[in-house]
Order: sequence, then structure tokens, then C-alpha cells
Amino acid sequence: MVINKGNYQMKVNLYHYLQGKSSFYERFFQQIKIRREYQSMNADKIKRMLDACYLAKRIRELLPELPEGVTPAYIQYMDVIHIIKRRQEDVKVSDISGYLNLPRPGVTRTVKEMEAKGYLSKYASTEDGRITYIRITEKGELLSEKYDQNYYSRLSEYMGDISEKEADCMIHTIEKFYKVMSERRVNIE
Repeated sequence: MVINKGNYQMKVNLYHYLQGKSSFYERFFQQIKIRREYQSMNADKIKRMLDACYLAKRIRELLPELPEGVTPAYIQYMDVIHIIKRRQEDVKVSDISGYLNLPRPGVTRTVKEMEAKGYLSKYASTEDGRITYIRITEKGELLSEKYDQNYYSRLSEYMGDISEKEADCMIHTIEKFYKVMSERRVNIE
């Protein structure tokens, strides 16, 4: 288990300052006690963070019902395409994959489904025919407008109790937590 060494060391230094001339063994056992207390607090906090992630998943389930055959990923991908198009003219599957931090094969599969249903279309690069770009079709734009732009603009009216700073902190924390969980698998044996 990883602990914040700065906070732990601060507690240990404070303990030594208050204890004065305690024996080596007393200091050693107190350090162990502080470390266990600190680790226990982190375990409880991690559990609460995972509970909050579960609530976040439940919030997504409260989004408006989508038409049959449309998944929330379709709306998310079209939103990402709009975001990327503000920065660059053409969008590739790898751009979506990179933006969402998802494996490319899964993104390719979803893009193919969306293309088959008429929400996206693909076109080849004029400079290099091997490169394929993606664009949102008129049908896709109508779906995106209804379930993304209109819904979120109406929802924002009810979000007055959440400051922009709190929202940014939540986004940053969840992204950081995801990165830690995905990169550092902990073996429980």
C-alpha cells in the first residue's frame, strides 16, 4: 500500500517533538501505530471513492431514454467528434480513441455500428487514401442535438449548487483515480 509520505512524516515528526526523549522502541511502535492509522483511513476513503463511482454510474442511468438501438456511447462519440473538429478539420478513429482513452478496436467497432445505422460516415483522405476520416451525418446531427446539446443545456439550469471549481475538481479526481486503478493492479494474495 502506498501512503503519502509527506503527511506521514509530518505526523512522525510531531510525535517526536511532543515525546521528547522517548526510547527507540516507544518511537518505533508509535510510528507503526501512526502508519496503520493512516493506511486504515486511506482504505475507508478508497471505499467511499468507489461508492461515489457507483453513484456516478447510476447518474448516467438517469439520462433520457435513447431510441432503440442507440447506446450512450453513440452520443458521447458524436460529442467528442464535435470537440475534436473545433481543433482540427478531420477526425480519425485514433483521435476519438485518444481523447476518450479507450482501446482503438472498441472505438472502431462502435464507429462501424454507428456507420451502419446512418449516424456516421467515413471518407478517405485526399492526400493519403489509406487514412480514413469520420463525419457525423445529418441523421447523427439530429440525434446529437436532441440528446446532447438540448438536454445538457436544460440540465445546466438545475446545476446552480455545483460550482465550476467543484465540477473541475470532480472531473480531475475521477480521471486521476481511473488512471491509478488502470495502471496499478493490486494483487490481494
